[in-house]
Amino acid sequence: MKIFVGYDPQQHEAYQVCKYSILNHCKTATVIPLVQAELKQLGLYWREPDPLASTEFTYTRFLVPKLQGYSGWALFMDLDFLWLSSVEEVFELKDSKYAVQLVKHQHQPSNKTKMNNQLQTSYPKKNWSSLVLWNCSYPKNHITSKQVSENSASWLHQFQWLQDHEIGSLPEAYNHLVGYSNSDPKALHYTDGGPWFENSPDSPHNKLWINYKQEMLSQQNTYQNLKHN
Repeated sequence: MKIFVGYDPQQHEAYQVCKYSILNHCKTATVIPLVQAELKQLGLYWREPDPLASTEFTYTRFLVPKLQGYSGWALFMDLDFLWLSSVEEVFELKDSKYAVQLVKHQHQPSNKTKMNNQLQTSYPKKNWSSLVLWNCSYPKNHITSKQVSENSASWLHQFQWLQDHEIGSLPEAYNHLVGYSNSDPKALHYTDGGPWFENSPDSPHNKLWINYKQEMLSQQNTYQNLKHN
């Protein structure tokens, strides 16, 4: 199971905890960070910085089918996820008649800013691209580096190369928007920012993220002690 996670150096801690939560519930998953600098170095991405892009992976997420050689299945998620269940459950829902499967949120936030005072923008299909189960061999998913680097944000985030019947649904529990969703979460998505930001919104789920972080650090310290003994 290939899991591509958006990476931004300004949120390295969030990425680490996201990765830990994935592997904590599914040891067989392979987690791959989408590092923009590496993709540019490889000539796979060349878009100039976008002042409206809130993270470095705003656009690079759409390279997943290409990185998979347009073959098989892969899961993409933003780095501000915390998994409370196994990602294997998502792969068990894959249906080859769809190009992508995702949670079809009807999310129109009223607040003007999100995570660390970034501008909050509203657009159709908002948050649909934050968790995507990609059918990478689907013919229409042969998205090129040129399309990812040069096509509009709306073309990409609204999946405009697909028709509606080619976009399948996933249960909201796998992309539970903290502060908005009412589902019993299997994966928390801190879309407005989490406890790794000093000014993150108050949420009963913040403590859970902190617990995962502390557990991760404890395991890392244990490993280091064993390594040096």
